Amino acid sequence: MSCNHIDRLDSRRQFLARAGGGFGALAYAAISGEPLVGAPFGNGIAENSAARKIPARLGKAKNVIWLFMEGGPSHIDLFDHKPVVNELAGQSLPDSFERPVLAMGEINSPILECKRQWKRCGESGLMISDWLPHHHEIADELCVIRSCVSDGINHAGGVCQMNTGAVFGGRPSLGAWVSYGLGDPSESLPTFVVMKDSSSMVVNGVRAWGAGFMPSMHQGVLFETGPEPLRNLNNPAGVTSTQQRGKLDFINQLNRQHFEGRNSNTELEARIQSYELAARMQADAPVAIDVDDEPEHIRSMYGLDQKETQTYGRQCLLARRLVERGVRFVQLYSGAGSKWDSHSNIESNHSRLCGNVDKPIAGLIRDLKQRGMLEDTLVIWGGEFGRTPMSEKGSGRDHNPTGFTMWMAGGGVKAGQAIGATDEIGLHAVEDRLHVHDIHATIMGLLGMDHTEVIYMHKGRPERVDLNEGEFYRDILANG
Repeated sequence: MSCNHIDRLDSRRQFLARAGGGFGALAYAAISGEPLVGAPFGNGIAENSAARKIPARLGKAKNVIWLFMEGGPSHIDLFDHKPVVNELAGQSLPDSFERPVLAMGEINSPILECKRQWKRCGESGLMISDWLPHHHEIADELCVIRSCVSDGINHAGGVCQMNTGAVFGGRPSLGAWVSYGLGDPSESLPTFVVMKDSSSMVVNGVRAWGAGFMPSMHQGVLFETGPEPLRNLNNPAGVTSTQQRGKLDFINQLNRQHFEGRNSNTELEARIQSYELAARMQADAPVAIDVDDEPEHIRSMYGLDQKETQTYGRQCLLARRLVERGVRFVQLYSGAGSKWDSHSNIESNHSRLCGNVDKPIAGLIRDLKQRGMLEDTLVIWGGEFGRTPMSEKGSGRDHNPTGFTMWMAGGGVKAGQAIGATDEIGLHAVEDRLHVHDIHATIMGLLGMDHTEVIYMHKGRPERVDLNEGEFYRDILANG
């Protein structure tokens, strides 16, 4: 920045804001020993200087697609085969197992049998139940993590922690951290996109994909359910592109004038950027979201030709089209509104929901691989927790955050392997326990970032995605 340019600044406050984000950035520079002075973008917003500091030395993923099964899918009925569960069915939990704190508080409930048929799949021999027959075909692409642990025993705390690292709201979501750390490779699409499979709202609402104490520009953008995920993309009737461009340029000019001197107002900044992004999206987004443009065999691969798989299939296909065009982080909620929650009638509940997502997810993995995109795209599957081996209400299972399953595929992950283990009945993680903090640190690492270096200064305190408690799990790397 030249002296002449500094002389033209209206105030010291403007100088500090433009020189990398104000006092917070200066404090971060002092702690890190490296300057954080960023050149301004053409739209007047300083670039994300943190992105230039983060070493790309770990994983090689460029994008994330998170398949979030909201409500808590039952790991012991899907990916974690436990024959002892059926041996003990109808009996109380043996005294040799530590009794967990249960969300619904039922005491001495008998163990509920697993009615699933299990199969060793692919060359890897991963055990997957008959609730996910299409997953049998992609078993050799999966890294199944059977030892996940969370602190949230209810949905509000569980969803909040799986997204933000904390059981209480107010922190940035993982997608926001990725946006902050890596920046936006696309000028005409959001960095972080969220979709859900119904009009029901995800537990905690927008806080699940919010930016917390970070600038609001890093929060997720919600795409609507159905064939038109973004409304008002086309110009109003009778308005030419030139007229629309002129109107938007004038609005942006007024917004920028209003923003001068208010640089610390991140919500105002985010609103201005959202208007500018919306204008750019009118040119490119209609093409990105037009899944009807896909060949029929691709649409069929995702299940768009079947009623039960059409909704999630469309969203999985749209996710592929978005990451193909540079979107960093896409989160797809299945069972929005905790519909995977199965305190009773788990057979009918999970049968229906598995039928909705099984084919679309398998189609997504196969499609990414055939396009050469799987090595750059990290796909994650899981919910906020698993479910207990003990029964609830006679036909369901309670929440289980002490040991559950997630899986990852692509993005440099070693495929066709199972990591960690729970005890004989799938209640507690006992081998290679991966807490949510470790999972977040690992995802950041797979994206090439050392999570200990991705720091955001908040009220004088250096904040990290893992609350300073997680570690990158190197055994997950394909070349590790």
